[in-house]
Amino acid sequence: MRETAIISLLRERGLTLAVAESLTGGMLVARLIDVPGASNAVLGGVVAYDTRLKHSVLGVDSELLAERGPVDGDVARQMADRVRTVLAVDGRPADVGVATTGVAGPDPQGDAPVGTVYIGIAVGNVVSSRRVMLSGDRHAIREATVSEALLSLAEALT
Repeated sequence: MRETAIISLLRERGLTLAVAESLTGGMLVARLIDVPGASNAVLGGVVAYDTRLKHSVLGVDSELLAERGPVDGDVARQMADRVRTVLAVDGRPADVGVATTGVAGPDPQGDAPVGTVYIGIAVGNVVSSRRVMLSGDRHAIREATVSEALLSLAEALT
């Protein structure tokens, strides 16, 4: 289980994690906090399912959202970066942020077809995103997004 290794790495390094989710609706943070000892590393998660919340809660640039929509690599990067501050504890932002945004279906969103997903990762000053194209029904795409986010997070931490 990749999430167990992630929690171990975070705990060993004394790092904290914040999660921002859209299409996964809390599934990612749930997988992470299923791991015993996760409370020593995972600060929490924000489900910004509605595009407007990506701006009002997470601080994603409103012009970016208006121009490109929520299914975008820059949006994923901003979500991952900014959730660290949104979920700060005692004024200390999380060390690591991870975000998911994409289209689970059944319909495309703007120009983005069903299965288009972006994973954002922020570790220190390095903020990146990765685009993946997934297939299957809505549930399969959401589950695969969680797996891809865990993979991206594990890679960023190693």
